[in-house]
Amino acid sequence: MAGIRAYLDYNASAPLLAVAREAMVAALDVAANPSSVHAEGRAARRLIETVRRDVAALVNAKAEHVVFTSGATEAASTLLSPDWQMGRGTVRMSRLYVSEADHPCLLNGGRFPAAQVTRIGVDANGIADLGALESALGGHDKSEGLPLVAIHAANNETGVIQPIDRIAAIVK
Repeated sequence: MAGIRAYLDYNASAPLLAVAREAMVAALDVAANPSSVHAEGRAARRLIETVRRDVAALVNAKAEHVVFTSGATEAASTLLSPDWQMGRGTVRMSRLYVSEADHPCLLNGGRFPAAQVTRIGVDANGIADLGALESALGGHDKSEGLPLVAIHAANNETGVIQPIDRIAAIVK
């Protein structure tokens, strides 16, 4: 085993698969503003929309529901808000529920005041305590507003994959 090395520092970086590297290099050749109407801009827009559809298929979502951001912090800042504009009205979210093992941008609660952020415990394997989540949501006072649950599907540091299908069933 001498000379074989295992890379275990996957905190915010990881070795690229060859197919991912090839896709990135190909994308770098499409250097244009995807909002422009010229041929290069349209090519860039097509590439983005193809990738959007690919990502949607991976997570069983509609392509129009896939939004690209620069990272977790921007995504959390964009989405973790007590007030959501839906249609012509505002929907009030009175409490945010996050897993104790989530990214700091989720633990910080985005635009939610700290007093309105509830941390759900995790087990020894880093899996959210689904019983605690169910109990917390069962005790949520919807007269004050709706609950918002934000839990990592896969932890970027530990690799733990949450049972999102079971979490979604509890949230519904």
